[in-house]
Amino acid sequence: MGFDAAAPAVPRDRRRKRYRLRRLAPLWLAVVAAFAAGAWAGMPRHASAAAPPTRTPTSLPSSPAVEPTVRPAVAVAPVTPVLHGPPLLAGELHDNLAAAAAVLVDADTGRVLWAKHAHERRPVASTTKIMTALLALQVLRPDELVTVSPAATRVPLVREGLRAGETVQTWKLFYALLLYSGNDDALELAIASAGTKDAFLRRMNAEAASLGMEDTHFTSPSGVIDDGNYSSAWDLATLTRVALRNPRFAKVVRTKSIHVPWSAPTNEKVYINNNLMLRLYPGANGVKTGFTHLAGWCLVTSATRHGTTLIAVVLDSPNMYVDSTKLLNLGFASLR
Repeated sequence: MGFDAAAPAVPRDRRRKRYRLRRLAPLWLAVVAAFAAGAWAGMPRHASAAAPPTRTPTSLPSSPAVEPTVRPAVAVAPVTPVLHGPPLLAGELHDNLAAAAAVLVDADTGRVLWAKHAHERRPVASTTKIMTALLALQVLRPDELVTVSPAATRVPLVREGLRAGETVQTWKLFYALLLYSGNDDALELAIASAGTKDAFLRRMNAEAASLGMEDTHFTSPSGVIDDGNYSSAWDLATLTRVALRNPRFAKVVRTKSIHVPWSAPTNEKVYINNNLMLRLYPGANGVKTGFTHLAGWCLVTSATRHGTTLIAVVLDSPNMYVDSTKLLNLGFASLR
């Protein structure tokens, strides 16, 4: 049925009146046009300048005379928070967690199920790489070739051994970033995505602000340096919930190990996922580990059972796999 057939019937006398008005419309238009022409002819040349300005509603700012060619990026928090609480299972976890901070959320709804110091700002080590991967995946194609920057080969601590000047397909760097946790991969993906490390850091912090991650600030694409690089259990769960919606991200973080062909003389690399929850916990399908001496052991875990995905975050935990298992068990038990 079309829109006309669905419209209510109009009485006959009202249709006659509308028909008369349509026949008179040209006459009225001619009168209005003549009046406007006469008014314009009698108007002084500067009348438009002397006329009062058009009133603009107070709720809307007037438009600038010239549109700027470049607009500064303004981070706007989402209208609806990505996570929401209060925790549904507060007080239900009888075994104390060793972690300094933790949170358990429903990845599908964003509902917070359990929390401990969830908004406490803490160094988060390599869980920073979740944001790095999310942003780089939005820019770089899987088969895109990048040339390794010399700066990427000089990052401290854990490196997979990228060589300056070698060309690599980006999909290989993502597996190295999220499974092996290479700091050189993090910097290379940052430079390849934004041109410079500083430009990428600005994007990281802008994205954090846009997601409402108020307890987060990044100074490194890898998290290898703790100074000024911090987040919270709540914010990492927020970030992870968004990242898991990216199919490429979800595929990489659930991979237990992968053989990757490489150029000579390396020929092949084998990346084994540092996240042991993939082997220890039935249904686990991500996400990322992290460690520095200041941050302690950090773990973001996702697991799916009976069609529901939960995200558990534990920060500074001497028993991060035990803590994560307790949280996930609590969440899935509540669904029975």
